[in-house]
Amino acid sequence: MKIVFATGNEGKMKEVRMIMGELGMEILSMKEAGLQLAIEENGATFEENAMIKAQAIADVMDDVIVLADDSGLEIDYLNKEPGVHSSRYMGETTSYDIKNQHILDLLKGVEEQKRTARFVCTIAVIFPDGEKKVVRETIEGQIGYESKGSNGFGYDPIFYVPEFGCTTAELSLEQKNKISHRGKALERIKTIICNSLAGQK
Repeated sequence: MKIVFATGNEGKMKEVRMIMGELGMEILSMKEAGLQLAIEENGATFEENAMIKAQAIADVMDDVIVLADDSGLEIDYLNKEPGVHSSRYMGETTSYDIKNQHILDLLKGVEEQKRTARFVCTIAVIFPDGEKKVVRETIEGQIGYESKGSNGFGYDPIFYVPEFGCTTAELSLEQKNKISHRGKALERIKTIICNSLAGQK
């Protein structure tokens, strides 16, 4: 049994393999699985988008467990933007350096207590028998005052976690996986997969 994860993001695949590796299953990205699908993420929620991506792969592949996530950054001061549009915010080809600086500019002069934000991650799983599940996890923090750190990707350099006194891009991958939205969601999905496989024996 293989797992196919609906992403081409190498940073994300690194996190996925680190957490899901103990399942002892081969974990493939879409590219590694030989898939070139143009998937339109037109859901209104993170959950809908994750399931849309998972279903698109499940429709063309048999006998694999399909995982897909939809994650993003919600900034309370910006009415929870960029939200479900996080990856497409300011255009899909716009670098995160530019996106992050734009957000910092929008929050210029905004006091600390109004800079609250969270990363949201939903992960959908579809089993070969058609069973579907979706989980949601978050990590609360705030938008910092400058970009810091190089360990993460996306919005990590501007997402400040007060309890650690640094951004998620300044955490080691091991630290990040323990507290991050994706890390927590992957742990839950790992348990769901373990329970499902145990039930089949």
